[in-house]
Amino acid sequence: MDRKRAPSAGRPLLLAIGLVIAMFAAPSISLAGEITIRIAPATLNLESDGKVVTVHTDVPYSDISVFTVYLSGIAINSWKADDRGNFVAKFLMDEVKTIDGLIINDLNTLQFVALTTYDEPVWGEAAVTGLDRGQ
Repeated sequence: MDRKRAPSAGRPLLLAIGLVIAMFAAPSISLAGEITIRIAPATLNLESDGKVVTVHTDVPYSDISVFTVYLSGIAINSWKADDRGNFVAKFLMDEVKTIDGLIINDLNTLQFVALTTYDEPVWGEAAVTGLDRGQ
């Protein structure tokens, strides 16, 4: 006759303890390098009265050192976490409009740079279209 043993009550507990120990013993994950960003608005109307340009990242909010954040040389103005907990940077539209080399009616690549709270550099690029006179 085959007998089935009930699992030991101690095994799940030991497994759970082992997982917790492994999580704390694991090295921290490096975020250094290229990140994904999205810029809004994707079209910069240079004649508009818009107030901010927003950069959405795929980096956890708590991992960015906010005073090191720039968009094509423009310093960050404000920041927040999005609904997924990722870092969102806001830059003043009037300052972004002054970036040297913006090309009207064409794509312009803007560069986001920052340091993490671990002093690791992160960067990303995204293209926006520059419009003039409300075109």
